[in-house]
Amino acid sequence: MEKIIGVCGIVCSDCPAYVAYKNDDQELRIKSAKEWSEMYGAEIKPEDVNCVGCMVEGGPKIGHCFECEIRACGVKNKVATCADCKDYSCEALDKFLEMVPEAKTTLDDLRK
Repeated sequence: MEKIIGVCGIVCSDCPAYVAYKNDDQELRIKSAKEWSEMYGAEIKPEDVNCVGCMVEGGPKIGHCFECEIRACGVKNKVATCADCKDYSCEALDKFLEMVPEAKTTLDDLRK
């Protein structure tokens, strides 16, 4: 499977929502919806666990991608990832990367 990296550095192609969509894996959707509902204290339904990757035009996206300010900034600035941005790294990205340090590693590797 092709490696797809979101604008923020998350590897979309490793995400259960992406994998479930690409493989039409209903068991993975059910498992992920249950885990994420408990983890985030929100009702996530199996039918919501579908995503083509945040920077792909069209197609389903996992809930937060539609409102993500980092994604919106990447689209506005026409960059594939934040690693390509002249202002790397900004305050919004830094806050996110504190929660997802592996995404920082991905972005830093892309900048090399």
